[in-house]
Amino acid sequence: MKKRHLITAALPYANGPVHIGHLAGCYLPADIYVRYLQAKGEEVLFICGTDEHGVAITLKARKEGKTPQAVVDEYYTLIRDSFEEAGILFSHFSRTSRPIHHETAQDFFLELYKKGQFDEIETEQYYDQEAGQFLADRYIIGTCPNCSFDRAYGDQCENCGTSLSPTDLIHPKSALSGAAPILKKTLNWFLPMDRMAEKPAFKKYQKRVEHWKTNVKGQFNSWLQQGLHPRSMTRDLDWGIPVPLDAAKGKVLYVWFDAPIGYISATKEYFLEKGEPNRWKDYWQDENTRLVHFIGKDNIVFHTLIFPMMLLEHGGFILPDQVPANEFLNLEGEKLSTSRNWAIWLHEYLKDFPGKQDELRYTLTAIAPETKDSDFTWKDYQLRVNSELVAILGNFVNRVMVLIHKYYEGAVPDGRIKPDTAARAAVMDAIRGHQEEMLTHQAELLKAIQEFRFRDAQAWMMNIARSGNKFLAETEPWKLIKEDEEAVGAVLLQAAQDCATLAVACAPFLPFTAAKLQKQLNWEANETMYKAFWKDGMLLAPLETGHKLGMPELLFRNIEDEQMDAQRARLIKPAPIQMENKPEPRNTTAGLKAEIQYDDFARLDLRAGTIIAAEKVEGADKLLKLTVDLGFEQRTVVSGIALHFTAEAIVGQQVTVLANLAPRKLRGIVSQGMILMAENADGKLVFVSPSESTNPGAGIS
Repeated sequence: MKKRHLITAALPYANGPVHIGHLAGCYLPADIYVRYLQAKGEEVLFICGTDEHGVAITLKARKEGKTPQAVVDEYYTLIRDSFEEAGILFSHFSRTSRPIHHETAQDFFLELYKKGQFDEIETEQYYDQEAGQFLADRYIIGTCPNCSFDRAYGDQCENCGTSLSPTDLIHPKSALSGAAPILKKTLNWFLPMDRMAEKPAFKKYQKRVEHWKTNVKGQFNSWLQQGLHPRSMTRDLDWGIPVPLDAAKGKVLYVWFDAPIGYISATKEYFLEKGEPNRWKDYWQDENTRLVHFIGKDNIVFHTLIFPMMLLEHGGFILPDQVPANEFLNLEGEKLSTSRNWAIWLHEYLKDFPGKQDELRYTLTAIAPETKDSDFTWKDYQLRVNSELVAILGNFVNRVMVLIHKYYEGAVPDGRIKPDTAARAAVMDAIRGHQEEMLTHQAELLKAIQEFRFRDAQAWMMNIARSGNKFLAETEPWKLIKEDEEAVGAVLLQAAQDCATLAVACAPFLPFTAAKLQKQLNWEANETMYKAFWKDGMLLAPLETGHKLGMPELLFRNIEDEQMDAQRARLIKPAPIQMENKPEPRNTTAGLKAEIQYDDFARLDLRAGTIIAAEKVEGADKLLKLTVDLGFEQRTVVSGIALHFTAEAIVGQQVTVLANLAPRKLRGIVSQGMILMAENADGKLVFVSPSESTNPGAGIS
């Protein structure tokens, strides 16, 4: 079995702070897994850093009147410090603006170039003649063809949420000069993903994906089934890593080409600082190393397809063993939005709730979006802290500590008794039953954490505390003390051992609590104890008879309503974007649109259809490209439902299609109809479909 582990967490983008969605989706599960591996005594390197190139950073800099470098310098420090305070302890946290990364990324590009792995393709892109440069999608502003909002970006309308391409915009203008851009030919270097996918080495790699999480495997397979296309690895921008070719003057590496190489350059930097400049190869070029990428679902294609293809074509690198990507975390029923400040920023939480890192870690792990999107609410946070951390875990430890101090002056009692009375026999039976239950919890905890099911693993950890409370309730040492002090000693020795077990079991999830608990117990688990627990689920004789415990202290305190009210007040939804040139308003009386006649309705051709294929639209967070069977033909429909459904989950779904809607191009794809959806009370979209299965193409009236 491989004993060396290289764990990476997605590079956070340095154009803003980290929010709880980032933490739940990527960094917290990665940290839990790393702490688990370290507790087992395995060799682990945990790599991350800030991603500091791309259009979003130049836009942020322009908006704030700063240089891009000033922006990334500010957020690098904020992100790094927030992670550290939250207990996300990387082996090394680097940044992609450092010279070592530029050199590594350029060398990587040149190696592929020398091997002839790029296609040089000329395309047409918008060009600002006044500014003298090509325009990235976000540098193009125009009128949305969907809602007539006159400040839509070239990649998305922030008023209606529709994903766009620059050529979709009506009256496009440059965000740099305000001038109307022209289409101009430009040369870029493309990775021929279609051809690479057919190579034997990639086919071999593809087999390991069969053992990955369903959501990751589904998205990976969906991309392959729909057919891959060459993807540009260079961009016409002025902020980024210069393409190291004479013919590419003024171009930079595509941010998603250079960002994953950041894992390699950060590893190089780590060992360079340790005086071992060649040891990075042990982690990237030795088959005895196990590479695991922790990411969010929006990065699946880059970490399962593009980066592995880059590594394969370069040669000599290991490929990911696992990519346990999570889905998205919503906030109070709505999608997190950094641009509209609908978020809980990590650094603000740490300031508002000092010393309560584990309360947030626990809640986010309990609702982790491991297989589907989940929702954070302040009400749920308060409930989990008060009803679980305080009332179960904290309560059990406090009861045990108080009872041992009360009856045995704080010294762990002697638990040796003979079952020579019915009462003692009952106590021994209760202890044996409790120990068997604890072993079950510990075995399930180990199984879950090995399978990247951290939500379940934490629940099994909490079950250890639940069993402890149940054991005390069954044996009632506060009553038994009046009859048999030695029997009480046996009960409380077991309970003290349970507390020590908890101090080890909760360490990956609640590291600050584990440290507090070990301090209370006046005991520190050694390396042998950690290994025994995290390898076999056993904690052997952690506390000896006569061991003097520390003084009881509450591990957690209740969260008050006033604190939650203050946090919710911060989350007042921002006003919707206002349009300068609004289209004619509709009649909104009683929430209805303007009245129509029957003939208007009769012109709608509604048909039952079945989705037979689905895939994400490249570069569009909200769009899915659907192939819909209408019986008499198959249609392509582009639908903005990607935030509510994964592509693989809706294949086979019966839908209602507006079949005679005029075709419309979205993101370069001609959409031939519209899928009818309804929005439920929680803001989630649901399909409007026949109540019973019907033949595709059946008319709906």
